Amino acid sequence: MKTSILKISTIVSMLFLVGYLFISCSDDDSISETEVVNTDTDVEVIDSDFVATDWTTETHSKDADPNFTEVFDDTAVKRLDFVISENNWAAMLADMTDLYGTFGRSSGSFNSDDEDPIFVPASVFYKGIEWYKVGLRFKGNSSLASAWGSGILKLSFKMDFDEFEDDYPQIDNQRFYGFKKFSLKNNYDDSSFLREKVAAEVFQNAGLAVSNTSFYTLYVDYGDGPQYFGLYTLVEEVDGTVLDTQFSSDDGNLYKPEDYGSSFAEGTFNEDGFEKKTNEDEADWSDIESVFTALHSDTRITDPETWRAGLDAVFDTDVFLNYLAVNTIIQNWDTYGVMEHNYYLYNNPDNSLLTWIPWDNNEALQDGKMGGSLNLNFSDLSGDWPLIEYLYEDDVYKAKYNEYVQATIDGPFETSYIQGVYDTYAALVEPYATTEVSGFTFLNSSSSFYSAITTLKSHASSRSTAVNNYLN
Repeated sequence: MKTSILKISTIVSMLFLVGYLFISCSDDDSISETEVVNTDTDVEVIDSDFVATDWTTETHSKDADPNFTEVFDDTAVKRLDFVISENNWAAMLADMTDLYGTFGRSSGSFNSDDEDPIFVPASVFYKGIEWYKVGLRFKGNSSLASAWGSGILKLSFKMDFDEFEDDYPQIDNQRFYGFKKFSLKNNYDDSSFLREKVAAEVFQNAGLAVSNTSFYTLYVDYGDGPQYFGLYTLVEEVDGTVLDTQFSSDDGNLYKPEDYGSSFAEGTFNEDGFEKKTNEDEADWSDIESVFTALHSDTRITDPETWRAGLDAVFDTDVFLNYLAVNTIIQNWDTYGVMEHNYYLYNNPDNSLLTWIPWDNNEALQDGKMGGSLNLNFSDLSGDWPLIEYLYEDDVYKAKYNEYVQATIDGPFETSYIQGVYDTYAALVEPYATTEVSGFTFLNSSSSFYSAITTLKSHASSRSTAVNNYLN
């Protein structure tokens, strides 16, 4: 639903404007925005007659093809500027307080209502060009709650370039070089700043569909000039150009599984556990139900060949086994097998098979939390995760998995190669990572960055040893 009116008490807004004292940094390229809002109880944006003077087909129009070279440049750290009116910034902070408690003094607890933070219209600037009334909101789960509770304003953002098109006809189908939406990730709990980027590249180089990523610095002007928010990772949204460019079309059902049911445990299917991101108006989850049925068929024990044929007819087991090999080698605990989230399923129009797409990789490339990442032979698999358990117990699927394990450690995660990738990206981001400022950084000191890079390189070597021990 498009957001037209942001409801927030003026009294609360003013308290936040007075109560939040932020560090501002000077910048000769300071960008201003004339955003007219009224100051009644309901804060409403009313400056609807602006002219989108910077609009061009290449930069702003839906008619332009996605410009991956411009947006996802692996050789540069680029800069984004957000300009958010004081009223709307106050509304965003007040909304966060309602959801997560007092900034800097809350426990970092989750939002019990599972409600997203509010969108507000703001200007986005890139290379001196303005994008108008872009929908911006804070995003995240544990990372958002933890950063907010710790008093760190380096929060992740969701960007939607035509979120407010109903209110502003001037931005109908506005795009950023052909892209509608992004996640701007804050690299929470990652002193290297590289995990999201490198993990996605390993999946991509293994031949899997996955979001493109790139490094950006972010400056936010919420009334006192541009403030350096730090080094971020821009992530392509799956329910957009990932489907348009990595599949033949975006006509299939896309699901973002979350929580109960998304483990595929027998008897747990429910529609809420598989949120539809495309074809939302069609109340049809039959493709998901077909996977449950095939996976838990009695033929798994009595006739494995028939069982495999039934599962292969509705689920792309080859893609999943490839993903599983990569995910287990690089050690990514915050997803299927430990947690019931952080993946997408897409009904590929080319073969009508539900296809696995990895998502949210900032916790990868480490042993991790919640008991840690899974062993390569899944001997530590705890709980009911049948897509791993059943497939690994089957000799045919296990052999395919082992082939992908070997291919991964020989290719996209080969030790000397991936250590070179770490060196290249570390040199690229170091000037921006080590100059983050207090209140807008998760680093204890610049030495934390250098130590994290060393740890990543040691991790790559240790994973090669683990794979050799497993296969031999």
